[in-house]
Amino acid sequence: MANITRRGQRNDPMANEWRPLGSRMRELFGWDPFAEMAPYGGEALTEFQPRFDVKETPSAYVFRADLPGVDEKDVDISLTGNRLTISGKREHEEKREDERYFAYECSYGSFTRAFTLPEGIDADHVEADMKSGVLTLTVPKRPETQPRKIALGGGAGRPQQEKSKAKA
Repeated sequence: MANITRRGQRNDPMANEWRPLGSRMRELFGWDPFAEMAPYGGEALTEFQPRFDVKETPSAYVFRADLPGVDEKDVDISLTGNRLTISGKREHEEKREDERYFAYECSYGSFTRAFTLPEGIDADHVEADMKSGVLTLTVPKRPETQPRKIALGGGAGRPQQEKSKAKA
């Protein structure tokens, strides 16, 4: 039978050695240089930091965020000028004293992500939707900033036959 490993406990000596420098870096810069190296827990697992995909299409910018366990009422989206801000929270499940956890890996808490958008967005037609724990934001581009096809007409681009027909 496989051993059950308890994660997220504070008595891990390696996690305690890394915490002071990582905590200071988080306080000063909002960045933890050891987050991915934190062995079996540490503070990185308690902070909820959703991952985002951001893509550009010919007509819009599309943002997708994985927000499992986050209620729609706990998500706030704002657009000020060209600054898009998404914030929210994922609530802790209440721990009871009569329960034992063998693994505690889910992260909880508040989060905020901000994106600076390029010029030419249509702020009046932004759409947001959340389905199955995935937030999708579509920020359309203004029509004058969208690419358009320009047809060739006249000049060196026309075949010789068409030029001669045009003269006749």
